[in-house]
Amino acid sequence: MIKVTRAIHLFSAFWTLALAFLIFGDVLGRSLLNQPIPGTKEIIQNSVVAITFLQLPLAIYSGAMLRTSIFADAVPLVVRRLLRTFGALLGLVFFVGLIWSTWPSFADAYRIGEYEGEGALRVPTWPVRGTVLVMSFFGAWAYISMIILDWRGQLIDEVSAPGTALDMD
Repeated sequence: MIKVTRAIHLFSAFWTLALAFLIFGDVLGRSLLNQPIPGTKEIIQNSVVAITFLQLPLAIYSGAMLRTSIFADAVPLVVRRLLRTFGALLGLVFFVGLIWSTWPSFADAYRIGEYEGEGALRVPTWPVRGTVLVMSFFGAWAYISMIILDWRGQLIDEVSAPGTALDMD
């Protein structure tokens, strides 16, 4: 699963790079030719949401989500495990809530062919909603995996990816 999340993260990095070129081209077009690239705003607006969700699973697996190390480092291992489990359960509840709330809007957007934007470029909303939905499943799965790995003793510490702890790379 770590390799899949890294591949997704790499894809989102290239997507971000493509957006940087799009923005650069749009700025040049506006400045030099007084002709912006049509639909840049809509593409960026939808891409930022998708890119953010594409990066979440690896952030969870690598221990890069928010945590307070000053408190966690001062308590015994069992308490740290309990704190990590509590945090993972909160993350799991969050992603399950996202799945629950995103599914109907994704299904509706797909069914009716919902678009965003006016004029030159209309961007369909279902791919972004679908990305949020699928990455929420990945996020929930990542938290479940982290709890299991932690309680099996296969997680080195809260800032190590399971791949590092398990030599899965």
